[in-house]
Amino acid sequence: MSLYEVVRVIPLFDGLRDEQLRGLLADGDEVAFGLGDEMFREAQPADEWWVLLDGSLTLSRHVGHEETLMGMMETPGQWAGGFQAWDSHGVYMATGRGATPGRLLRVPADRLGDRAQEWFPFGVHLISGLVNTVRSIESRARQREALVALGTLAAGLAHEINNPASAATRAVDGLAETCDALLSSLTTLAEGQITAAQFVELDALRREIRPMSAVEDPLAAADREDVLSDWLAEHGVARGWEIAAHLAASGVEVAWCERVAEVLGNEPLAAGLEWVASSLSTSALLEEVKESTRRISELVSAVRTYSQLDRGSVQRVDVTEGLESTLVMLGHKLAGVSVVRDYGADVPEIEATAGELNQVWTNLIDNAVDAMQGSGTLRVSTRPSADSVIVEIADSGPGMTQEVQTHAFEPFFTTKDVGQGTGLGLDLSRRIVVERHRGEIAIESEPGQTVFRVRLPQQPPSG
Repeated sequence: MSLYEVVRVIPLFDGLRDEQLRGLLADGDEVAFGLGDEMFREAQPADEWWVLLDGSLTLSRHVGHEETLMGMMETPGQWAGGFQAWDSHGVYMATGRGATPGRLLRVPADRLGDRAQEWFPFGVHLISGLVNTVRSIESRARQREALVALGTLAAGLAHEINNPASAATRAVDGLAETCDALLSSLTTLAEGQITAAQFVELDALRREIRPMSAVEDPLAAADREDVLSDWLAEHGVARGWEIAAHLAASGVEVAWCERVAEVLGNEPLAAGLEWVASSLSTSALLEEVKESTRRISELVSAVRTYSQLDRGSVQRVDVTEGLESTLVMLGHKLAGVSVVRDYGADVPEIEATAGELNQVWTNLIDNAVDAMQGSGTLRVSTRPSADSVIVEIADSGPGMTQEVQTHAFEPFFTTKDVGQGTGLGLDLSRRIVVERHRGEIAIESEPGQTVFRVRLPQQPPSG
């Protein structure tokens, strides 16, 4: 029996005249398949139209962390794919594999589109309009999701930068006062009877002072300051409480002050100690400026790493670097969260689009923090696995029900209140991981722990 005779009796083609059907068959070909043969794959471009002639196919799709059977193609005339006939972005909605040996009619989507436009121009116009409308709504919703995420990140970054910037500003203001005091005390010493040898000895004593290496008990520091203040008052040092505060903060004891008194005597003692105290304060403020500007520089570097503005699209990517930059960008949301980092030492770099992966980490970490309502434990881990890298984002929140897990990656599905989420974050993450990087994303959840597990191949398969 010829292909035409087989197809002619299928009800799907009842509306076609003989010459139309023959023209359609001339555009396509007959493809045989066996048990387990994969004929088309979920999320791949639907650039071919498949019509079942005989045999059967299973239709499966990744839902959550497992592949789920969605249905069967077992009746001649059932069809799949071909969506690029009217939508240039159309992809297969499921994976088709042979359940029993059979045959398919395969027609390129562009030829199907040409034929449909020739035979049913009004119908094609309606279908194209419907597809474009749906895609436009989804695109606008995704843009809104992106803008909301961008606003959140911008607010968080402003908060993170504000702290070190304010600290640097306060330190600079303090430097003006300490520098004035430093010069004033130096002038007093120069006008007094102090000799060059005494000043050299005083400077040597100043150099012996080392900044405190650890955070000291505030009570111990306060006690030392009181003792120093009393000693300075006994020796007639004006503004002794102010000098005592600077000396105590640097760990100076009364014994050190006694040595200064032996070198200078009583008259220039106040000016000498004020000069030392001002020097110590200046050094401390300069260190604060240095630390604040270093922190700002780190934040700018993290933004550059996160946004990937200075890199190409696909490159060798260190997933740990991306996770760290994302944690920095979301630092304002992690104030009440304990972050546990469990990075494998032997995790290889992968070929990927770094900026897109950072969107995935942002969505997963942001959702985890929301699930914990801003308080709990966030675990971020990486490890190698055969030719892939595994990334896990885990939280100590209440967990997900099985129903929520089943629908979590569907577009527009959300458990958040109206106005708090569009339901596109996990769908976008799935698209980036599965469609763009040929990886896998799964959920494991129970009360007290939810784990999002992402598997990324070191080198995504071509095609």
